[in-house]
Order: sequence, then C-alpha cells, then structure tokens
Amino acid sequence: MRTSDAAAAGPDLDMACRVAIEAAEAAGELLRAGTRRAVTGRAKDAAGDVVTDLDLAAEQVIVRRLRAAFPAHRIIAEESGLLEAAAPAGREGGGPAECTWLVDPLDGTNNVVVGLPAYVVGIALAARDRPVLGVVHDPVAAATWSAVRGRGARGPGGRVRTPPCRPAPHGPVLAWTQGHGVAREDPTARSLKLVLEATARRVLQLWAPLLSWVMLARGDIDGIVGYRPEMVDLPAGALIAAEAGIAVRGLDGGPFDDRLGQPEADHSFLAGHPANIGRLTRLVAAAGRVAPLVKDLKAAGDW
Repeated sequence: MRTSDAAAAGPDLDMACRVAIEAAEAAGELLRAGTRRAVTGRAKDAAGDVVTDLDLAAEQVIVRRLRAAFPAHRIIAEESGLLEAAAPAGREGGGPAECTWLVDPLDGTNNVVVGLPAYVVGIALAARDRPVLGVVHDPVAAATWSAVRGRGARGPGGRVRTPPCRPAPHGPVLAWTQGHGVAREDPTARSLKLVLEATARRVLQLWAPLLSWVMLARGDIDGIVGYRPEMVDLPAGALIAAEAGIAVRGLDGGPFDDRLGQPEADHSFLAGHPANIGRLTRLVAAAGRVAPLVKDLKAAGDW
C-alpha cells in the first residue's frame, strides 16, 4: 500500500504516529513506576497466560488517548477485546470498518511477574485491515521505535536500517514465539523448536515478541520464527522490522499476509535479513519433515 493510499483510508498518519507514541510512552511511565515493586499476576485463561493490574491500568491510559483523538476508530486491546467506535467518522477520516487500533499495553507480563525487566508497550494502526503504523516503547530503556508503512522505521537515534548480513560460523541467534493457544504437545511447534535448537547458536524465548522484533530490526539477532502468534502484538513489531529492511515471510517462504481478520494459523511467519531468509525457510522445511515423527512418538507415549 502506498503512503497516499494509507492516508486516504485512515487518519493523518503523522498525527496518528504522534498520538500513538505519546500514548505508549505515557503507559511506559506507569509501568516503569509500577515495576519498582513486586507485581502479582493472576491467571487469565486455561492456557496459563497471566494478567496484572499494571496491564489493565496501562491499557486504560492508551485507550483513553486513542479514543480522545480518534473517536470514530475501533480499538482491539489485549485485555478489553474489541471496543467499537465511540462516534461516527469525522474529519480525521476512516470509519469503524476502516481504521482499527491494536493495543498490547504490556508485552511481557510473565517477565514482569517473575521480576525480569524485559517488557514493552505495543500499538499498531490498521487501515482497511492492513497495518500502516506501528509503535513499540521500551520503558526499561526509555526508548521508542516506530514505523509508517512506506516511510521507513525510526528509533531513538533516528532512521533504523537493518545492518548488513553478518557471518554466523556457529549458527544464528534466533527468537521463537508462539500463540497462547498453542498446546504443549503440538507436533508442529515441537518439531520447529527441535530443529531450531539443533541448528542455531541460541534460540531466545523472550515472552515479549515485540521486543524480539525490535532486536531483529537493529541487527541484534538473526531471525524470528513465529507459530500461530497473537495478532494483537504482531503488526507493530513486524511493520517496524519490515520498514527497517527485514524480510517477513510465511512459514513456507512465500508472501506473508499481514491483514487483520485472517485465520490465526495464516499468521505463522519467519523473519530475517533478506540474505538469510532462504536458510530460515530450509530450516522450517526440515522441521516439517520431523513433525510426523514427533506426532508418532507422542501417540506411542514416548514423548
């Protein structure tokens, strides 16, 4: 989508970016203050995901700011779910069916609960189901990254460009992420992780996928593999990485469909430097050959 098309389908993207950054940083101040003391989590679902009062408070901060600036837009928030438009479409452009904000007020809740300072705030805007704006704020580092489709990515030091592909004689450093709904015994997830662990120098499971996307955009890690990820915390990071020069593909190496509303399985992905994407694709293909064996072992009770 051209930038002009995105602007026609939604709000002024410069204004939207400013509002999103301010909202993310305001939520970040709340989180930074709140994590100075012990944080208690409580179960959110049967899959073992947790929620804290900080998640809810940070989400309220963000939703209030987005709603005040764009009352005609829908919001999908991690804790509140779908929040329909509060007013008809106005001068900011884009009605309820055209513009949707996605809010992850605390990506890394499990880390916060165990006292690990690895968490971020994520906000994305989709116009006609296509992500056009992404913001990730790291309260610990007091750093913010953002991207507008077609305009590149920006970070604390200005324009973010993925550095040249580096040699990895001992194997790549990869990040792994999966959705909360993925079962422990899922043969595809198990085979993917098995192959990645066997070939990579290290596989990071950060419990904060948006942080992984920023690390990939900066060149800190070599790739990410995501299996049935949560859609609310995917668009912001993926857009920032893509605008920085990262290649994002489907698990088969084909085009990645980043539109909202697609089946969850369709959002499985692999991402890396364009020079490395072929290697990642081959690793995933190898995992596909392992999956039937993992399934057989599970059925036989040997796994």
